[in-house]
Order: sequence, then C-alpha cells, then structure tokens
Amino acid sequence: MLGDFSYCNPTKLYFGEHALEQLPAELQKYGDHIVLVYGGGSIKKNGIYDDVMKVLKKSEKTVTEISGVMPNPTVAKLKEGVQIARDAKADFILAVGGGSVIDYAKALSVSINYDGDPWEKYYLRFEEPDCETLPVGAVLTMVGTGSEMNAGAVITNPDQKLKIGHVFKDEKIMPRFAIMNPRYTMTLPHYQMVSGIYDIFNHICEQYFSGEDDNTSDYIAEGLMRSVIHSSRLANKDPQNYEARSNIMWTATWALNTLIEKGKSTDWMVHMLGQAVGAVTNATHGMTLSAVSMPYYRYILPYGLKKFVRFAETVWDVNPEGKSDTEIAEAGLAAMEQWMKELGLVMNITDLGANESMIPDLVKGTIILKGGYKVLDEKEIAEIFKESL
Repeated sequence: MLGDFSYCNPTKLYFGEHALEQLPAELQKYGDHIVLVYGGGSIKKNGIYDDVMKVLKKSEKTVTEISGVMPNPTVAKLKEGVQIARDAKADFILAVGGGSVIDYAKALSVSINYDGDPWEKYYLRFEEPDCETLPVGAVLTMVGTGSEMNAGAVITNPDQKLKIGHVFKDEKIMPRFAIMNPRYTMTLPHYQMVSGIYDIFNHICEQYFSGEDDNTSDYIAEGLMRSVIHSSRLANKDPQNYEARSNIMWTATWALNTLIEKGKSTDWMVHMLGQAVGAVTNATHGMTLSAVSMPYYRYILPYGLKKFVRFAETVWDVNPEGKSDTEIAEAGLAAMEQWMKELGLVMNITDLGANESMIPDLVKGTIILKGGYKVLDEKEIAEIFKESL
C-alpha cells in the first residue's frame, strides 16, 4: 500500500427482503417535511411506491414529490427540484430508484440552500458546498452505480453537451442510510440489468488498472470482479435467481463505496469517455461504458502490461504456458470481451446513436484524468472514439 489516506463511510445499509421494515426508525431521526424523489413511474407499477408511501404516512411525514428524474439527470431538472424542495421547506430527501435518482438527490442536497448556479459551482469549478446541506436516504431499486454508499453525483448539461460527476469530499453528502432489497431489482428489463452489471465491473476496473505496488485493494478488487462474472452469468440465464441478484447488489455497493480506491491513483478514463457519449446521445450509462471499454483498454495495455497480465491470470484464469506477457494480457481482454457479448452489452457507440461527425464534440466533452497508465491527449481520445464506432 502506497501513500497516506483516511477512510470513513457513514452510510448505514439495510440489506435483504425485509429491509424496508427498517425505514420507519430511520425516518424518525429527521424532520417532518420529506421530499420523495423518483424516476419515470416504474415504482408505481411494481408496488414499491405504495410500500414506501405507507411507511411515510404511518410515520406522519408531510411528503412532497419530485418525479420524472431521468436516467441522465439534467441541470434543468435539478433547478426544478431545488424550487420544489425550497417551497416545501424540506428537511430530508428520500430517493427511491437507481443511481441516477440517488445522484440527483445528492445534487439537490447541496443545491437547495445555495443561492448561485449549482452547475457552475459544483460541476465546472468542482467546489465543495459552503451552505447547509440536506440529509439523503435511499431505497435502491436498480444496482450498478454504487451511489447508495458514496458522495458522487453526476449531472448532465445538454446545452453544453457535458455530463460531469462530482465526488464530494464531505462524507455528510453520502446517504445516511440505504434500503437494499434485491427483489426490488428483479422487475428491471434485461437491458437495464446487464447495463448495471457492467457499470459495477467497470467501477472496479477503473480503480484496479492503476498503480504497480502490491496493494491489498487489488486483491479485494479481483474477488469482487470474479463474483460479478459468476453471478452475472447466473442472472443472465435466470433474472429471478435471488442469490445471484443479491450478490450483484452487494458487489455493486462495495465496488464504489471508496474502499478499494485506497492506496490507488485510480484511472476513470472509461467513465470520462462514456460520459461524453452519454452527454451527446443520452444513452444508458452502463452501455456507454461497455461501448468504449475494449478500444480504451487495448490502447493502454502496453503501458500497464504487468497489471493486465495479472488481470488475465487471476480474474479470467488465462493459462500462461508458452505465451508472452502481451499474449496473456490480450487473452484476458479477449475473455472479458466474450463475457460482455455473452451478457448482451452494447459493444460500439454507433449502436448508441453516435457517428463520426460527433467525434469533435465527444473529444471536447471528455475530461482528461491522470491516474491511469497513460495520460491521453485529444488526438488519442479521438482515435479511441473512432475505434469505438
């Protein structure tokens, strides 16, 4: 392990089929005015909305709803929610949904009492809140982002063709609690399920493919990746497999709750590339990641060869006999690509609605980070996008 770091994660998790039973006790810790945040209405069709509302009414809470939070929450939607929450004199925000809804709730939390433009402050200047923030709780219905146990919040500005995530430094921005019932995820369409699975896997990769030291975080990451691969295959064949879906849900949380980033520089360039695609096409997040991953990883492989060899041998059980390091590493990526295709992931950005004429906007919208094995320039980013078409 290299470097100095601190670790604090205050989010309390309630996991299992009866997790919602713990919501009343948590709600009693906060004020009477609750803002309930959710997406396009699927929670009303599957009964989760009714279950949550029963708890809120029994807890004698005043509820104001913000519905229609889209998969890539926009600045306009954030500003709309800020006004609603202010008018309601909100004490607490309860997010019921997946990562986009929880991200939105956190962005709302830091914006309600801020007088300026939250997009400028948090997403262009990456400043921390200097105003009072509202506590957030989550009832998770879709897994992938890990937003239920971290301080990250991604917002999209369609006018500027930018999709940007801010990981806030203060752990008070993390949800105070998360209700995690794996059965809530079983109503999702297959496309959303596998998109979330790849989001989980790539979160681990983004932290794993950095550094060269003997790092405990890498050993944990390898175990998490093997778990995702195993459970994803079971869930792909039988989406109602509770054991597989529960393992996927639990792994998603640990993939991005800041644990396995400790002692790591971390990469995150697949996310920067994917978010640029999402800003232009409004495509599902996990699919934007899968569409750019293979071109990116094949490009940086020579710069992080040692780690890619370990990845092939430890995660994918590639037999190294008689093969060069490069051949072993390439075989590992080939195994990963085959698994991705087996799940039914999108493997190019053309299928997401992108085309070659969009590449200048995609390059412009890609934030260049320095934590991986190769710091890309704009020309290299353009080439990766071309390979992703």
